[in-house]
Amino acid sequence: MSPAVRVLLADDHNLVRAGVRRILETQPGFVVVAEVADGEAALTALAAHEADVLVLDLSMPGRDGFEVLRRAREVRPGLRVLVLSMHAGAEYIQRAVREGADGYLLKDSAVQDLVAGIRSVMEGRAFYSPAVQGQLARMARDPRGRGGLESLTEREREVLRRVARGLTTKEIASELAISMRTVDTHRANLMRKLDLKSVALLTQFAIREGLVEPP
Repeated sequence: MSPAVRVLLADDHNLVRAGVRRILETQPGFVVVAEVADGEAALTALAAHEADVLVLDLSMPGRDGFEVLRRAREVRPGLRVLVLSMHAGAEYIQRAVREGADGYLLKDSAVQDLVAGIRSVMEGRAFYSPAVQGQLARMARDPRGRGGLESLTEREREVLRRVARGLTTKEIASELAISMRTVDTHRANLMRKLDLKSVALLTQFAIREGLVEPP
């Protein structure tokens, strides 16, 4: 049996945290290791608890979610971050993705999509609410910031296409007949070469460069 996914909740609304905890406690394979109400407490809790996924609100007192995004993986390397926000505006989505969010879920779709979102980011796939997908598609058509594709090897492009299609590390390894460790190495090289911090940003880049179709 696979170990339970350890989730840390960071949201300043008690009802939201209670609702998220209730959703996760009804599903097998999840455990909430801590819940906090502000950004400073989130970073402290990440240092104190072994967490796999941080479910993160962007609007919190003190250190906001964006600052937590910037620092979270310094505290807990390998952490996945799923933003849970009421904000569907392009500026929030773009900034969250740029700061390293692995997925972006709107609070009004949390009941339907929270579990799928956590499972997706744990498998190395980006996850977005439908309204967020629309915003990302519009941003991907923006020609600003093009560049970097020429620095990639053909194998890195093959991996990038599959990452952007939402394939897991295991699925990519199977399709390309390479090891999962090699897939992880290629993904790390992609992030380094393109100066992109997350699978979500790699996906946006691949769409913008025409390697895959927008969602």
